[in-house]
Amino acid sequence: QGQLQESGPGLGKPSQTLSLTCTVSGASITMNNYYWNWIPQPPGKGLEWIGFIGPSGTSDVNPTLKSRTSISRDTSKNQFLLPVSSVTPEDRAVYYCARFYNSAHIYDSWGQGTQVTVST
Repeated sequence: QGQLQESGPGLGKPSQTLSLTCTVSGASITMNNYYWNWIPQPPGKGLEWIGFIGPSGTSDVNPTLKSRTSISRDTSKNQFLLPVSSVTPEDRAVYYCARFYNSAHIYDSWGQGTQVTVST
């Protein structure tokens, strides 16, 4: 159980900050043993990893992106958030949020993904 749904602006311009939200239902983002991730897939490429936020609120971000993003959460809404600053066309991707089940070391629930395009 646990359904994830991404939402965001879809389209942005270079240098802007785009903010994505993952809304979780059927499970609490504060549950032990589960970590909540952002995983983009650029066009024609494989899945990448941006970062996660854990049940206690601690987070980690891919070092290549630490200067432009962080992951936070709103426990009252059961959401976790991804703002990305100074976006470029290279940030274009389908952004998935996914739950990582630490005991089994698997991603056991995924959102449908939301397309993000950066263009002038």
